Amino acid sequence: MVVQAGASAGGLEPGRVEVRWIAVDPANTAAAEAAEAGGVLDAEERQQAARFRRDQDRALYRVAHVALRLVLAERLGRAPGELRFRRAACPGCGAAHGRPQPVDAPGLEFSLSHSGTMALVAVAADPIGADVELVAAFAPGSGTDVSGQLHPAERVELAALGEPGAERRGRATLRCWVRKEAYLKGTGMGLGRGADHDYVGLGPGYEAVAGAGAQPPAGWELRAVPVPAEYDAAIALRLPPGLPGAAVRVAAAELRLG
Repeated sequence: MVVQAGASAGGLEPGRVEVRWIAVDPANTAAAEAAEAGGVLDAEERQQAARFRRDQDRALYRVAHVALRLVLAERLGRAPGELRFRRAACPGCGAAHGRPQPVDAPGLEFSLSHSGTMALVAVAADPIGADVELVAAFAPGSGTDVSGQLHPAERVELAALGEPGAERRGRATLRCWVRKEAYLKGTGMGLGRGADHDYVGLGPGYEAVAGAGAQPPAGWELRAVPVPAEYDAAIALRLPPGLPGAAVRVAAAELRLG
């Protein structure tokens, strides 16, 4: 399913998560450059884009931030260039460096993630976190091994899947990591809290080891997001009062900027 950037958008019901993934291909890159030239990005975003030394990093940033503004603008009925952002209060210290939020948009939360040549935007009516990662970056021999940073119970569960170089264990590690980042972004704490503090588990398809003795965070629902096979992605949604996790619905689709 492909959704054009101009498609109509209604309100978000509690428990519904809308996800859009965007490829950094030549057409989307050109559209993002045109949007930047047309004033869609603000001064801070333009300055940040200019700081990247590599063209591919600059293109990824532009595509991600233009896509974010288009998605939010549709929801809010505003021009993308008119949107302003702020930081929510950090749940740890109270300072204004928590989750990013659109200004004057109560009831609309978002999370932005990008990896490789893909950006991903998730929106919901309640606090939401999202993460996408390139599978190859976590493959055996890639030099990336985050398992030692995880919660002790997650490390036990991973060890039960075989040696560190085993393919199933590698995919399970990646799935745990995207769930972890999504949850920590949703809380507003980020990885500064430490990946070993909270247990999120490996998710469906990887049965928890009996006796691991850990439970996922109460009041949150974590789900995998369907994305192209070379990526893995997840969202974490803070459940509104009275809504069971089973009632959460995640709709994901590709977004084209042109």
